[in-house]
Amino acid sequence: MSQKLTIIFDLDGTLADTAPDLLKAHNHVMKKFGYQTKNIDEIKNYVGQGAAVMIGKSIWSSAKKELSKITDKKIKDEMIKEFLDFYGKNTVVDSKLIEGVYDFLKWAKSKNISMGVCTNKQEHLAVDFLKKIKIYDFFEYVAGRNTFDYCKPDPRHLTSIIEIMNGDLKKSIMIGDSENDSEAAKSAGIPMILLEDGYTEKKVEQLYHNHLIKNFVGLEKIVSKYLND
Repeated sequence: MSQKLTIIFDLDGTLADTAPDLLKAHNHVMKKFGYQTKNIDEIKNYVGQGAAVMIGKSIWSSAKKELSKITDKKIKDEMIKEFLDFYGKNTVVDSKLIEGVYDFLKWAKSKNISMGVCTNKQEHLAVDFLKKIKIYDFFEYVAGRNTFDYCKPDPRHLTSIIEIMNGDLKKSIMIGDSENDSEAAKSAGIPMILLEDGYTEKKVEQLYHNHLIKNFVGLEKIVSKYLND
């Protein structure tokens, strides 16, 4: 028998504000390889698609004239490795849970709701982060950018997790903050709960969502409706 409800969470910008530590890692790499650093608002727009895309976009926006460096795979690979090494050692320095997350996860667990994480972070970094910030045990499954041969916005990133968790698409919800989350949820045909002020350049009205929240405080009221369906 499948569980009452499955909730799949994005990580960066949804469960936790990870931008400060990602910014430090990003700027460490930019300085080392001779590129301009970014501020916190700029980095939030790059976060959702993983380290390689984040670094690629940053280089592109700050150094278009150095196109050869963008297409030089060796340099890009070195930058990604440097980023992952630095960030891997500094994942939970200034990062913190979004308000209300811990209490909501406790409530959901008490209601026998199955929970998983679908992130475009590398899987080992996501697992390590969740453990360090002390919420890993709430989740039945954690999938990162490299867990499957596809990742968000591909809906299979979501649907594969739900299938592995023995969930039911008709009894599943996605909670996220960016276009990758909303596009994956829309294509998968599941409801989307969107956090305001997410890690995206898109406006709220441009993103598919069924509910809009500022944080996790009081989210139980929305999710309870799905429990009773």
